Amino acid sequence: MTRVLVAEDETLIRLDLRGLLEAAGFEVCAEARDGEEAVELARATEPDVALLDVKMPRLDGIEAARRILDERPIPIVMVTAYGERDLVSKAVEAGVFGYLVKPFRETDLLPAIATAIARHEELTALREEADSLAEALAARKAIERAKGILMEREGLTEQEAFTRLRKASQISGRPLKVVAEALIATLADR
Repeated sequence: MTRVLVAEDETLIRLDLRGLLEAAGFEVCAEARDGEEAVELARATEPDVALLDVKMPRLDGIEAARRILDERPIPIVMVTAYGERDLVSKAVEAGVFGYLVKPFRETDLLPAIATAIARHEELTALREEADSLAEALAARKAIERAKGILMEREGLTEQEAFTRLRKASQISGRPLKVVAEALIATLADR
């Protein structure tokens, strides 16, 4: 069950949101009356998604979203009575995935949450892919540099240097990148 943090300073709207969410099968794990409380509750309850009002006491929803996302990336939907473009762009810059303008209906709320969750999952997958590609590129660079050192120092062909690295990897039980980095650290400046 998807756990939701609701941050809204107006009690009636907060209760209405809770009712809509629970009727739709969500678990409201926390309710905040202001932005500071939203940040604290996000930290304490670790929700799967958050609904934050833009205009709240102590700390506005956009800054609360920024602080929550700094600690733990989750999909966030902003809820506001204001449809101003500058607020929307500030929310997007903060990393918010959805935006709802009051008054809204359940038919607005549920797709906004589903869209925010889907966009968040896509972004997470893209970040993981980028990290994986960066790691693969770093490994490739280390292996190429180690091969170059072996070719220069030992008079080996590229294939012979690679074969030597691969054998060292198999014998040691360590990844090829680790063996290459160790070789570079040992022989690069000698």
